[in-house]
Amino acid sequence: MVTGAAGNLGRAVAMAFADLGAKLALVNLHRQRLEQVFGAESDRQLFLPANLLEQSSVNAAVSKAIERFERIDVLCNLAGGFRMGQPVHETSDETWNFLLDVNARTVLNTARAVVPRMLASGGGKIVNVGAYAAQKGAADMGAYAASKSAVIRLTESMAAELREKNINVNCVLPTIIDTPENRAAMPRADPRRWIAPQDLASIVVFLASDGARAMHGAAVPVTALS
Repeated sequence: MVTGAAGNLGRAVAMAFADLGAKLALVNLHRQRLEQVFGAESDRQLFLPANLLEQSSVNAAVSKAIERFERIDVLCNLAGGFRMGQPVHETSDETWNFLLDVNARTVLNTARAVVPRMLASGGGKIVNVGAYAAQKGAADMGAYAASKSAVIRLTESMAAELREKNINVNCVLPTIIDTPENRAAMPRADPRRWIAPQDLASIVVFLASDGARAMHGAAVPVTALS
């Protein structure tokens, strides 16, 4: 199961799993966007439009995935967002709530829906997306850093709770990802120093593999060139 599947990273991760023969439960807010990115549904890919901020919507998506595929072996929480530009003392409720919701609450809601299913089926892998910038505070990034730091702490807490139950929970901490949106927002930057979505996807796939079975609560930095 991949959330934020129609985004740049979501598409790269989904394709990386597809290349390994995985069956995909692809979650995004709008079904039309999933169809634009992945074409038609098939016996190996299921489209699940869902609002990750509504628990009932997440629960319904997970139930449909279980109905189709019988189990969820891997959950990749890729949905998220970024904003900056306000000092902490000028941060609006709207910015604070948006970032905590889209980055942290989405992880909480999917955990509530998926973890009981993994426990029932005997185990699984969960990979979350934090941010390299969340390792410490920075000017005009307080709300974003706090929200992504929450992802790291949730990852560590879930790992401590679930490691004895055959569920691995880890996260990646990327710097800037090379996307069309980031290129448009930072036209003077050198995107060769950014992370290609496919490179980040390969690390996500590794954390979801048996090769990472000894990793619990890891926050893996994925950094651009210096």
